Amino acid sequence: MRSVAPAWVRTRLRTAPGAAAALALLVALTACLAAAFPRALDRYEDGGLVRAVEQAGPKRTSLLLSAPPPGLQLPQQKREQALRPGTMGRQYAEVLEAVRRPLAADPGQSAYGVTTRESIAVHDPWLARPSRRLPPQVHLVARSGLAEHSSVRAGRLPRASGEVTARTAEVEAAVTAETAEKMRIEVGSVVHVPAVSRPPLAVRVTGILTPREPDGAYWATQPLIRTPDLIRIRMPDDPDPPKYWVGSLLLPPEAAPALLGTTGYAVRYWQLAPAPGALHAHELDGLESAVASLESGPDLGRIREATDPNTQTSTDLDEVLLSYGLLRSGIAPLVAVAAVGGATVAAVVLLMAGGLAADRRRAEFALLRARGASLRGLTGRLCAETAVVAVPAGALGLAVALLAVPEGRLLPAVVAAGAVTVVACAALPLRAAFAHRTVRVHGPRQDTVSVRPSRRRTVAELTLLVIAAGAVEALRRRGVSGSPEGAGASGDQLVSLAPVLVGVIAALVLVRLYPWPLRLLTRPAGRLRGAVGHLALARAARTSAPAVLPLLALLTALTTAAFGGSVLAGVADTRDRAALGAIGADARVGADGPLPAGLPERVRRAPGVQEVTEVSLDHQAEAGDDLARVSLAGVDPAGYAALAGRTGLGAFPGERLRRPADARAPLPALASPSVADRHGTRPFPVRLDDGTTVTVRIALVRDRTPAVPGPGFLVVDRAGLTEKTARTTTLLVTGDRLDADALRRAVGRSAPVDLRSEERAAYVDSPLQSGAETLYAGAVAAGAGYAVLALLLALLRAAPERAALLARLRTMGLTRAQGRRLLVLESLPQALLAAAGGALTGWAAVRLLAPGIDLTALALPPRATAVGESTLRADPLSLALPAVAALLLVVGIAVGQAWWTGRRSSVQELRAGDAR
Repeated sequence: MRSVAPAWVRTRLRTAPGAAAALALLVALTACLAAAFPRALDRYEDGGLVRAVEQAGPKRTSLLLSAPPPGLQLPQQKREQALRPGTMGRQYAEVLEAVRRPLAADPGQSAYGVTTRESIAVHDPWLARPSRRLPPQVHLVARSGLAEHSSVRAGRLPRASGEVTARTAEVEAAVTAETAEKMRIEVGSVVHVPAVSRPPLAVRVTGILTPREPDGAYWATQPLIRTPDLIRIRMPDDPDPPKYWVGSLLLPPEAAPALLGTTGYAVRYWQLAPAPGALHAHELDGLESAVASLESGPDLGRIREATDPNTQTSTDLDEVLLSYGLLRSGIAPLVAVAAVGGATVAAVVLLMAGGLAADRRRAEFALLRARGASLRGLTGRLCAETAVVAVPAGALGLAVALLAVPEGRLLPAVVAAGAVTVVACAALPLRAAFAHRTVRVHGPRQDTVSVRPSRRRTVAELTLLVIAAGAVEALRRRGVSGSPEGAGASGDQLVSLAPVLVGVIAALVLVRLYPWPLRLLTRPAGRLRGAVGHLALARAARTSAPAVLPLLALLTALTTAAFGGSVLAGVADTRDRAALGAIGADARVGADGPLPAGLPERVRRAPGVQEVTEVSLDHQAEAGDDLARVSLAGVDPAGYAALAGRTGLGAFPGERLRRPADARAPLPALASPSVADRHGTRPFPVRLDDGTTVTVRIALVRDRTPAVPGPGFLVVDRAGLTEKTARTTTLLVTGDRLDADALRRAVGRSAPVDLRSEERAAYVDSPLQSGAETLYAGAVAAGAGYAVLALLLALLRAAPERAALLARLRTMGLTRAQGRRLLVLESLPQALLAAAGGALTGWAAVRLLAPGIDLTALALPPRATAVGESTLRADPLSLALPAVAALLLVVGIAVGQAWWTGRRSSVQELRAGDAR
């Protein structure tokens, strides 16, 4: 057997086509899932990065490079030449080349031009003036790409006639439709812009434009060129402060030199919008490095050589990338825990399939070894036999994954599918080589109750125990996203393995303990009148030790499922509490001023409303001698205490907040910890928004309260406030299945209505968070499916032997009902062991690992505030449901096998000499 015989491989495949097809299906499915996972993770992470950039807006994420005008020491002609389109366009091309990968600019949304840094007051009387004494102001902007990014609503695009210089008397311009409407500009209007040492520059408006993509980076990076801004000058005690408009006049690029003659200080700029298609989460470090280099690094140096030594870069893209990186770093380890759990169960199933195949063909391999087959030759033949099936199946699974998930990197998918194929090819040869490393005619007895663990097995189990203990301790100390000095990627991978290692160690311990209850139950069962119980325990005790391998898969899957279910339940609970803390009840109706008198009663009559709590909120209250700003809530103590008790947001006894009988006594108040630390328990004055003052004394301290979502609050009995301050400004509504439309109809336009259900739904605002939840649930479901598959493999392997046993026992008078009970009782010991052990190890894994896990990043967006600790807690349903499902599945398979065997003839099973 020096070489692998192709004919022998073909013969083996023809002999067992069903086993080959089952192996191909298993490998194809596993390779597909393994290849799809990293690509799906890339898709969700990339989507989260793009969403983060989109939500930040072009004003923050675009890179704006600006340079001052050419120095006055230069000749006027050179100063004007530096602003012309030819020079600016050439510099723009060099700026684009300086942007290095992985950061890429979107040429379609990028631009360059010249603008006045300071707005210039224009005194044309026909322009809109919200305040008569303040003239409007304008920026002059000579910008590239105006024709490509706008459509002409009226008139035509501006153009330059002849060569424009700083002394040119008149130029053309266009304005957007919003600017024209708000500043009363029409086609043909002439705006006179003050100039330096010369008559004003006449800017004739030739067209009114409509932006084609008003929210695109071209227009939104500098929104003033699209939408004028109404500037208000804050004046003390002035309810109507003076205000004026600031807008932009859009000149053709050829007219840029005219800006040198105005008082607005012309600056050159190059605006770069990041290309969304080039944003990839796995290149986040490179993106941050590229942005930093453009802000104050080598790339900025090259840009200065091409443009101006004083060119500066301004952007908030680095802050956006940093914020996304923090969110990703908090979510990625949790996803890794689920991925490692599912991968472990899948690997156990692949190894188990090879082990069961080797066990089924034990006699064949022993015969080949007895006839002189070398261990190397036997292993090579088995490897070739498996590879002929596994390699095409793995390639098929990879192709399906690439078609199903077209986004994402190719290399991780190929590596994952290749790893599955290698494990599938190596499982059977390695198992056979280990079992037949010595030539034996008869193998030793492998009964579970009689086999004794070897020293090697003991050492291996102790090694795994030490690794698992180290991983759990590391997770408890560092957290899933902690990264203390000296901890690297290997430490993070060990942390991700911690829940799986807990399950593996528990499985090994239970396997050690499994024979003991069987030995204890065998003798009492022998004294029973019926033979079914004694026979079932005897059969369970004689199960071969390698067949206990499904226990390992079941426990690992149950532990991962319990851990994953607890994570998902914790995420849902965190969002529920955060939404409740933000709204304060099931719905909130609030306005800046007093609500209409009849509104509370109308809201009470809305469908689903049970209680309405009226609150008087004053966010401009000033407490103490230092006039520190606080939010003061005036409430009815009894109703508000009931609301706080129902919601769990700072419950308190209502009588502690009632106004004293003595009107001169200070009002008792419920305060936040920050206010209580500042003022203590002594009475102190609080100045209200209407100018009145009330004296309060802090009687209760709570972290949260329904009326005020944030910190820094005081809650008092509104009976002690003035009539004006005590008017209702907020309604906190509780009810069962509130009708949002009916509630909004009842409120009308009096105030906005915020619902807790809508607030909670808005928390999943990133594809990264929703994708992580989907991947987590998918990994848990895949792990459960592979555990079921492992159980089916084990039971199908024992099916012929069980069928023969039932056939022989039926000849001795065993009824069908007794046969079903026999198979069920025989399967129950391992099933009960797996179910109880899985629930116990899942609970232990959650309790051990919970101190190091914070679910805030996965549950909430950065803008939301968690209420209480977002730590992992054991979810009873997640612990019990997988265990009960595994138990019912084992019993169902045993009953089904007994029913099917009872319908078949017993002649074949009773034939002597057949291998079982």
